[in-house]
Amino acid sequence: MDRCALILHSLGDIAAIFLGLRILLYLLDANQANVFVDFVHGVADWLAGWSQDIFTMDTEGLRIFFNYAPPAVVYLGIGHGAAAWLRRL
Repeated sequence: MDRCALILHSLGDIAAIFLGLRILLYLLDANQANVFVDFVHGVADWLAGWSQDIFTMDTEGLRIFFNYAPPAVVYLGIGHGAAAWLRRL
């Protein structure tokens, strides 16, 4: 059970890292033509597909933050919560 808990914990962390990277790369004005930036954007868009355009803001930076930060928190909560629940079994 500990191994399954570690996997769930890690998956939640990895998802949150990709979403956080998406926000960070936007704030740092990363080169959109870069392969790594494109990969991070693709993964983050897929992970946050269910929450896209919940918040529509005029400012692009706020829109990026409020469309990618809540899914990161959700993935962290689910991953860590499920891991803690499995460890208690």
